[in-house]
Amino acid sequence: MIRTIIVDDEPLAIEILETHCASISDLEVVSTFSNAVDASTFLSQNTIDLMLLDIQMPQLTGLDFLRNLNNPPQVIFTTAYSEYAVDGFELNAIDYLLKPISFDRFLKAINKYRSQLGTTASAVAGDEEDHIFVKADKKLIKINYNEVLYIEGLKDYVIIRMGDKRVITLQTMKSLDLKLPDSIFMRIHRSYIINVSKIEALVGNMVEITEKGEKKHIPVGKNYRESLLELINDRKI
Repeated sequence: MIRTIIVDDEPLAIEILETHCASISDLEVVSTFSNAVDASTFLSQNTIDLMLLDIQMPQLTGLDFLRNLNNPPQVIFTTAYSEYAVDGFELNAIDYLLKPISFDRFLKAINKYRSQLGTTASAVAGDEEDHIFVKADKKLIKINYNEVLYIEGLKDYVIIRMGDKRVITLQTMKSLDLKLPDSIFMRIHRSYIINVSKIEALVGNMVEITEKGEKKHIPVGKNYRESLLELINDRKI
C-alpha cells in the first residue's frame, strides 16, 4: 500500500482528495491535517510514502514546511495558485496539481509517483478491489460492482442503478467511467455505462437486462457498438 497523508486547510479540498484516493486500489490515506504544524508532528513519529500538500495554509506554507523537513516523503502539491509551480518543482515535487483537481489528472500524478518507483501504472480501484466509494447524501457510499446493473448520466449527475436501490452522485459520466474497471463495466452510450455481466441479449441497437423482474432495453450509441460487439465476441457474454 502507498501510505498517504493529506495536508490542506480547506475541508472540501480534503474531501475531494479522499474521494480520489478511495478510487485507487492501493492508495491508503493514513491521516489528514488542516495545517503543516500538526502534519510535521505526525511525520516525526510515522513513516509515510506520499504527501498531498497544499501550499497556501495558515501558520506555515506548504513550501516552507517541505523545506524544513529532514526526511520528507514524496510530495504532490495541490493548490489553487499556479505561480508557485517553479518553487514546487525545485523542491523535487512529483507533480503540481491545480484545483479543482479532476480524477484523471490526479491519477496521472499518482502514475508519475509509480514510474519513479519503477512500478506499473495501473491504479484504478477494481484492479484488485470489487467496489468503489462515491459521494452521495453528504457521505461516501460503498458500491459493490456485482450489484450494479447500469449507470445513467443526467447532466452533472450520475444514477447508479442496483435493482431496487439507486445512488445519485454529483459527477460526470466521464469521471466515473475513468474510475471503473474495464473488465467489469463498459460505456455503451453517452448516457449509459453497463455492467457487462448483466447483459442478457443484444437486440438491434439495444442491450437487454433484467431490472426489478422485468426486461429493460438500454440503447447502444453508434460510436460504441463496434467495441461492444468485440467484447461480446471475446467474452462470449
